[in-house]
Amino acid sequence: MKIAVTPRAANLTYAIRDIVVAAKKYEKERGQIPLYLNIGDPIAYDWHTPDFMVEALSKAAKDGINGYTPSEGLEDLRKAVAEKEKKIGGITVDSARVLATNGVSEAIQFLAGALVSEGSEFLLPGPSYPPYIAYTEFFGGKPVTYRTIEEENWVPDLDDLRKKVNKKTTGIVVINPNNPTGAVYDQKTLNQIASIAGEYGLPLISDETYDRLTFEKKHTPMAKAAGDVPVIGFNGISKVYLAPGWRVGYVYFHDQKGELEPIRDAMLRQARVRICANSAAQVAAAVALRSDGSHLKEVVRRMKERRDLIWKRLNSIESISSSKPDAAFYILPKVDLKGRWKNDTEFVLDVLNMAGVVFVPGSGFCATYGASHFRSVFLPPPEMITEAMDRLERFMTKR
Repeated sequence: MKIAVTPRAANLTYAIRDIVVAAKKYEKERGQIPLYLNIGDPIAYDWHTPDFMVEALSKAAKDGINGYTPSEGLEDLRKAVAEKEKKIGGITVDSARVLATNGVSEAIQFLAGALVSEGSEFLLPGPSYPPYIAYTEFFGGKPVTYRTIEEENWVPDLDDLRKKVNKKTTGIVVINPNNPTGAVYDQKTLNQIASIAGEYGLPLISDETYDRLTFEKKHTPMAKAAGDVPVIGFNGISKVYLAPGWRVGYVYFHDQKGELEPIRDAMLRQARVRICANSAAQVAAAVALRSDGSHLKEVVRRMKERRDLIWKRLNSIESISSSKPDAAFYILPKVDLKGRWKNDTEFVLDVLNMAGVVFVPGSGFCATYGASHFRSVFLPPPEMITEAMDRLERFMTKR
């Protein structure tokens, strides 16, 4: 057979899951299971989807909500999104301009399909959630990362952002709270980013997946800070509502003059091709979004406890340092390679093979601003975090 696989598919990478290939090889060869600290899936550890959501999902299926839904999502879910954004974020969202997606990852794919063309550039925070990079490249564009300043808890370098806007730029992405750094941007920073987007007439995309998983700082929606600058908002139930496998995300289009309508239409057309998001899960997602969020107090308390533990341990290990995350459940430490490893990928593979701990190379989040870093989750129970840090400390001492 003559098979010509396209470079866009053959060259796709996703660092968070690509490292699992090496981890599975370790399992097979050693007969041991390493400690996985790579994927942001709470359910893989000791977290559970709230009972009321599970009951709502079960009821929806038993009630026969098992067929196709409208491609844009169930009307009730879209109304629940608008209600939630008003109640929690203080912003007004038109439910008729909400699009339900199979997780935020599909929203990123639709966005790139709508905005990215051969030779165009897409501005992303550096480091950035990898699908933004992957899908930009997949559609023939160039992902351009603007610097975030590690020494200042990974806040965006606004001068660098402005410098990188040019005629090829098709959009600016903000991930706040941020994956992989755990940073939370203040309203002044958001105002300034919005001002740059407005000045150049660029669509502003705000990924707010971790909006309610904050510790010392409170999240401000970009749409609230942006004034009359149009904002495309991304969110979902995977993280805050502990239901990543349900694959329910959403997109809302926040603008006063309908300037985002061409993008909304282009994304909706792609949604029609894939038919719809999970029907029963959409029903349960609406229930989750309308809930009082009472599960979050304990969730945030436990996550903060684990954040403090891993942050303290990492900073006590020679050649490793890290800022303290303000949100989500990720931490991005810096490692002094000192010529012992060629790059952070080699370092992460060495940690896996010698210590049995799975991290993600920082360069997978940005070849420039993620280099010489690695990402870890702090979702595991404290005893597992302690064991992983003990192993890492012994490894670093020997190296």
